[in-house]
Amino acid sequence: MDLRIKGKAALVCGANRGLGLAAAASLVREGARVILAARTQAALEQAADGLHRTSGADVGFFAVDLSQPDQVTALAEYALRNLGQVDILVNNAGGPPFGTFLEFGDADWLAAFHLNLLSAVRLTKALLPGMMERKWGRIINLTSIAVRQPIDGLILSNAVRAAVHGWAKTLSNEIAVNGITVNNVMPGWTLTDRVRQMTQARAEQTGRAEAEIVADFAAAIPMKRMGQPEDLGELVSFLASEQAGYITGASIPIDGGWAKGVA
Repeated sequence: MDLRIKGKAALVCGANRGLGLAAAASLVREGARVILAARTQAALEQAADGLHRTSGADVGFFAVDLSQPDQVTALAEYALRNLGQVDILVNNAGGPPFGTFLEFGDADWLAAFHLNLLSAVRLTKALLPGMMERKWGRIINLTSIAVRQPIDGLILSNAVRAAVHGWAKTLSNEIAVNGITVNNVMPGWTLTDRVRQMTQARAEQTGRAEAEIVADFAAAIPMKRMGQPEDLGELVSFLASEQAGYITGASIPIDGGWAKGVA
């Protein structure tokens, strides 16, 4: 299927590895012009080089701490300067630390708020006017299945990512008339570095082997396997496509059936 986004300009955050890199790779394969954003310069260089070697495309990158408003502004300016415009924005940031309610103070809550909610708010605000002027845009937020079914030990993420969904749904209604869609993608248990960190933490807490814990995660999924980043990448490209132009305000799980709710 031709998704008709060849030549479209995309900015993908958290794109040096894992889910963000998979989303960027899928967009590159579809012919989009892509800039990667993440914290670590060396990892971004490696990711961009890997995409160039596999696709032949020139992929830009920009090192940024998305929790810092001045750096978000600099990222938006870089993307507009180098791409000319941004048609597709993939908001994605690393998750807050693991822990329980009494372990966290105000500083932890504010840090999670800035990283996972305000980063998306600020970047969208910087790039939305151009989308509105052109009457076309795709804003895709990578969140978590924990928004639908909270995960123990992830209280910061559970709370703040739910706030992203409230903001995104309201925004989608405000700008739908401009030909711009806003959707959320909710990955479940996927083999990323963050899940590996969680597995290591649980192994240390329980004295069990990491392989056993991964097997437990997989056993709880109806498909009996963990997700792969590439599973999510293809969904992001579809939501960025012309064919998905009538899908907005949606929160789509990609979890192998793990979440038990019907809505």
